[in-house]
Amino acid sequence: MNPISTAARRQFLQRVSSVALLGALAGCSSAIPGLGTNSGEPVLNAPVGGVQTQPLAGTNLGNGPVRVALILPLTQASGPSTIGTSLRNAAELALADVNDTSLTVLLKDDRSTPEGAREAARAAASEGAELFIGPLFASNVKEVGAVAKGANRPVIGFSTDSSAAQPGVYLLSFLIESQVDRVVSFAADKGKKSFAAMVPESDYGNVALAEFQQIAANKGVRVMSIERYKPGGAAAAAAKIASLGNQIDALFLPEQADALAAVGPALESAGLSGKKIQILGTGVWNDARVLKQAALQGAWFAAPENAGFNAFAARYKAKYGSDPARVASLTYDAVSLAAALARTQGGQRFASSTLLSSTGFNGADGVFRFRQDGLNDRALAVLQVGAGSASVVSPAPKSFGPGS
Repeated sequence: MNPISTAARRQFLQRVSSVALLGALAGCSSAIPGLGTNSGEPVLNAPVGGVQTQPLAGTNLGNGPVRVALILPLTQASGPSTIGTSLRNAAELALADVNDTSLTVLLKDDRSTPEGAREAARAAASEGAELFIGPLFASNVKEVGAVAKGANRPVIGFSTDSSAAQPGVYLLSFLIESQVDRVVSFAADKGKKSFAAMVPESDYGNVALAEFQQIAANKGVRVMSIERYKPGGAAAAAAKIASLGNQIDALFLPEQADALAAVGPALESAGLSGKKIQILGTGVWNDARVLKQAALQGAWFAAPENAGFNAFAARYKAKYGSDPARVASLTYDAVSLAAALARTQGGQRFASSTLLSSTGFNGADGVFRFRQDGLNDRALAVLQVGAGSASVVSPAPKSFGPGS
């Protein structure tokens, strides 16, 4: 892929300077690669192909007067981490894209452990970090949060586990709860009134189910059945759902991409498919393996729109010769936001009143804003599975409306 044109880059930089949407980032977002689980939270796969330049732990990015810490899993027990490298590269790309001279990014390696995260945070605090960005995993975010609280500094973390959030520790990640709210609300608004849920017995399933029950109650829809299943037990759960017949018009299925290889055929065997009932999923379905599943053709799921990440990924590949990890856009967004706030907000740059802006910020994956409890609101699209791809059936909002 070629670098973006001069005109496009100029247009991008003009967006970044906007105070109304501080930290506006160039567009970019392809299919979300398959997810594994780490302590119950989805973790996106490493980039595919190309050459990743391994960063030197402790090497800072930039030399501006405002210091922020970037705590990443640059190494793990087996050696260097490709995901950590991708996250680091995205931070460097953000500084280059906005031509920023306000920041020094203190790059710290948490060694993929909570103990390493705590040590990295303490080191960054001693070096004058005003803001902590990262780390990736929930247990590590909690350790950094404890250090940051003692130093009266905010954190922008990347965990998808909402238990890591608290006032002052804000999660920028793609939260399961937001995806469930969006897709269930959309289905209800489209006239779906009677739901069933088929939910794996997993930490991911537990979080998704709790949010599903809450949003279903808020939207006033009936939940006729909830079937839980363990690995290998999808067929029995699907048969019970199918026995409801025309009593239901929507099926909520919060399963991850790798497991759907077995769950999809179980749905077909039970006579359940996207052609007969509206199947609903989450953002982890934006994956080539899921989009090819015969049973899921016509299904809806909520996720960021793809255009933003795709543009970011093109610039990343042009610079580093490889594809970024899907979560790399989080580092890009966080560093770009930090630079914009440092440049425009003076002494209030990382104050809670600044970070909790009700209008939010525009990032590579669309509009987002932080909440008082540390969670986030994201403007998500609803996409439909069809012919091996995903098409938008409800675009992501471009802003947060008054009172939203």
